[in-house]
This record gives sequence, structure tokens and C-alpha cells, in this order.
Amino acid sequence: MDATSKQNVLQEAKDNNVKFIRLWFTDILGTLKSFAITVDELEDALDGGMGFDGSSITGYQDIEESDMIAMPDPSTFKAIPWSPQEAPTARMICDVQTPDGDPYVGDPRHVLRRALERAREMGFDNFFCGPELEFFYFRNSNDTEPLDYGGYFDLTTLDAATSLRRETVMALQELGIDVEYSHHEVGISQHEIDLRFDDALTMADKVQTYKTVVKEIATKHGVYATFMPKPLRDQNGSGMHTHQSLFSGEQNAFFDRDDQYFLSDTAKQFIAGQLRHAREISIIFAQFVNSYKRLVPGYEAPVYIAWSRRNRSALVRVPLYHPGQEKATRAELRCPDPSANIYLCFAALLHAGLEGIEKGYELPEPMERNLYHLSHEEREKLGIQSLPADLGEAILEAENSELLYKALGEHVFTRLLELKRAEFEDYRVQVTPYEIQKYLPIL
Repeated sequence: MDATSKQNVLQEAKDNNVKFIRLWFTDILGTLKSFAITVDELEDALDGGMGFDGSSITGYQDIEESDMIAMPDPSTFKAIPWSPQEAPTARMICDVQTPDGDPYVGDPRHVLRRALERAREMGFDNFFCGPELEFFYFRNSNDTEPLDYGGYFDLTTLDAATSLRRETVMALQELGIDVEYSHHEVGISQHEIDLRFDDALTMADKVQTYKTVVKEIATKHGVYATFMPKPLRDQNGSGMHTHQSLFSGEQNAFFDRDDQYFLSDTAKQFIAGQLRHAREISIIFAQFVNSYKRLVPGYEAPVYIAWSRRNRSALVRVPLYHPGQEKATRAELRCPDPSANIYLCFAALLHAGLEGIEKGYELPEPMERNLYHLSHEEREKLGIQSLPADLGEAILEAENSELLYKALGEHVFTRLLELKRAEFEDYRVQVTPYEIQKYLPIL
């Protein structure tokens, strides 16, 4: 860390009268972890990091090799808007290191850094991402009583959460996070706040902050916000449509003025890579049992592996090009959900795309028909595959994936599969109310 960055952080802490600093890092499932230090410890933390026991962090080290260092990233220092006035608090996002000072292979932030390094080696300076995270407001965390019964883009008294969204947007802006849109989504009590695109690592940090802000502001108002993919059976689930582009310097590597779709060969190969590897990386962008309750036909979530320009039933959509907007050429992957570990998600998506570029994958023709309206036989004839139907199928796909192993590294790959197998086994042996109601009276 250079002396200027360190002095800037110390000065900012002094200017904001900060008393505590919360050090954030992420476990293997994407859950934000945190511990606090006093401002008196800040200089030492910036110099050498702060030690913690990694053996209790999901997916981290075993107890015999559990010493970890949380090394704060000075660029992430921000005062927390909702912290108590009598004890102003800031947060810093950390890279996790071993006691020797090496990057810890189980740190999801490091996994994303490795993916970005592969992109740089291939001549791409930036991987830009713009995720759209949807969420639900409920009265509390114990049931799914909605806060409102509004619909898509509603501006009525039904949308009781307007003030919650407004306060959330203001808090995000105070944290230096640019917001493009905020609105009511399709589902009852479902909402969306879209962040302006940024480079993948910065955006991943912003997403972790965004999810925390949404929940904190909700709690402050006595309600509960959840990023659970499918909390309500008869409503759309919450997605995280992710817009992506690669840049070499100032040039969008996805744009080609002479192509009928305005897509470069690089863009086509990148999209082809994500389509080809979608099934094996679905354990990353749809990582929980509940994720697959969202990925069913009929609720706007894409299930079929194809791409299009207008058709939102396809896995990848390429928004139409507008003259003068070359830099906006991008691919929108519509299958991720907001429960994903954002660092691993961006890393896996990037590796899949880069694999397509490196190996020259060919992009099939776009599918502009509504894929939900095709019969199984028609989809089979067209060679259109589906995403895994459940977490068990996703695990089987992931187990044999060389790409996923390369993207995550041995440690994260092995630990994640262990956790997912345990989760699916626990789910598989449950006897649900559905089964009792359906079978007990007749069997």
C-alpha cells in the first residue's frame, strides 16, 4: 500500500470523526463477514492487516491452519450513513491473506482477481458488469406477508415501499455507489434498484454493500428485505440480470459496426462460451436449492440455453444497438439470481466467456421465438438445452467441469461441492407439506 493511500484513509477517518472501522470480507457462499476495530488500530491494520480465525468461516481453512489476515483495501474506505451519530463507523473491504502475506486461495475476492488477470493476459483491460438485483420486502423474516401489492413500475399507494427505496438510494449515493433506476418489480412486494455499471471487482464490492444497505434500511423501518430467489410460489422470483462487456483500453471489444448484429467475433465467442458452459457453472449463478424454484418456465426466468436480441425468454439477450452508443454494446445474462456469491459469479462468467474467445467457439443463430411456447420435441430438434432442473443436477454438472475447477481453484471448487452436496442431501430427505397434503389422504 502506498503512503498516499494510507494517509488519505487516516485523514478521511479523522475528518469524519470515525470511532470504529468494520472490516468486511466474504465467505465461500457469499455471506458478508465482519469484525470491528477502533480508529486507534486503523494505522496498524493498513500496514499489516488484522488477524482472525478462519476455521469458523464457511469454506475457509481447517482448524489446524486457521490463522488468516484481513488486509483492508484503502480504496474501499467509506463512512457508514446509518451508523450512530455518537460513534461514527466506516467500513473497509478486505483481501484475505495467509500469515505469510500471500493471497488466500479460499478468498472469493482473490478468485475474481485471478479471472481478471486471465482477461488482462488476453488483452482485455476491463470486464465491466452491470447487475440488476431484485428483492422482496416482507413484514418480518418469519413469513412472507407482503409489504405491498403493487405491480411492475407502479406509482400508486399500493407501492408502500417507495420511501424505503428512496432512502436506500440516498444511502447508496452517500457510499459513492451510482444508481441508475429504482422501481417496483413484477411480483407483489418485489423491488429493484439498478447500479450503474463498473469494473467487475469494484462492482462486486458494490453489490455486497448494496445488499447490506437494502437490508439495513429495511430493518430500520421495521420490515425485512430478502434476496431469496423464490420466496413466493405464485410470483416471479428475484433475478440478477447481469450486463457484461470487455474493453481493450477505451474500445469496447464487443462492438463491430459491420456485423449484422453489431457484435464483434470476440463478443460472439464470449457469448458462445457462456452458453456452452452454462450448465456446469449454474451451481455458481444459482447456488441454492431455492434458486431452481425460480428457474422454471412461466415466471420470466430463463431456462433454455439460447441467445436473442429481443426475446427475454433466452438465457443471453443482446440489447439492440443505437447509433453513437458503441460503448454500450453488451451481453445480458438473465439466469443469475441475487443469492449468488457475486465474486465467484463474475469470475465464473468471465472464465466461461474467455474460454469461448480462446477456443474460438461458434455462436449459434439467435432464437427470437418465445422458447416457453416451443414443445419439448421442437426444442430438441433445434438443439436447445435446458439449465439443470435442481441443485442435484447442477452438482453433477459441476463435478466434471474442468472450466469450473480452473475458475475457482482446487480449494474453493472442493469446498463448494462439499457444501452443496450436504445442502442437497439435507433438502432431499425432507418430507414437505405438499407431500403430506397430496399423498397422506390417498396412500
